[in-house]
Amino acid sequence: MTGLNDLLEQNRGMASGGLLSDRVYRLLRSAILSGEMVPDQRIVESDIAKRLGISQAPVREAVKRLVHESLVTHVPRLGSRVARISTEQAEQARELRGQLEEFAARAAAQRRAEGYVDQLNAVIDDMRRAARQDDPISFRDSDMAFHRLVCQASGNHLLPRLWEVMEPSLWALRVVSDPFYTGSRDKLVDEHARLLDMLVGGREDDAAQAFRLHAIGAAQLAQRDE
Repeated sequence: MTGLNDLLEQNRGMASGGLLSDRVYRLLRSAILSGEMVPDQRIVESDIAKRLGISQAPVREAVKRLVHESLVTHVPRLGSRVARISTEQAEQARELRGQLEEFAARAAAQRRAEGYVDQLNAVIDDMRRAARQDDPISFRDSDMAFHRLVCQASGNHLLPRLWEVMEPSLWALRVVSDPFYTGSRDKLVDEHARLLDMLVGGREDDAAQAFRLHAIGAAQLAQRDE
């Protein structure tokens, strides 16, 4: 809690620029994903607003967005808390993600990711930059952006919509790169570059299998390298 208090004090009287609710949302989201806010921790909107030196309205809007993303749970009359997940829920999410990405990768490889190669390469560059800067939140954002683009590159108009529905739960369930991973994130970047090579090369079977294993085994990959 100390880390969050410090973060709120540092951002007191938030400087102008952009919608205030967006900036509160990014601040709280970063605190949750970095572990500064822990599962089941209460989110008291009035206290956060007071510490930031702003009205409660933008904090309320930010919390609503976090609830929509499943990063926060809200119970009427009991308030809001950082979401807690079970191992079983995380495993179910990984398996579902694996099946979706297997399908998307096969279709994208058949099309050789035409029209999306430059964007995918740019996202990999963003991941590498975030790794150099030791910025785990940006790294995870770029990680998810890569897989979101692969769904778009599949050419199946339903896949991006399915991913959009599933992505908030993936964030909440931590089914993305581990924010506390201390090994070489460059290896994870290289893994994404390898996946892209399979798409561009039209290697449908290889891509389908590799994307599925990547999706269900991300945590294990990080643990092996620690």
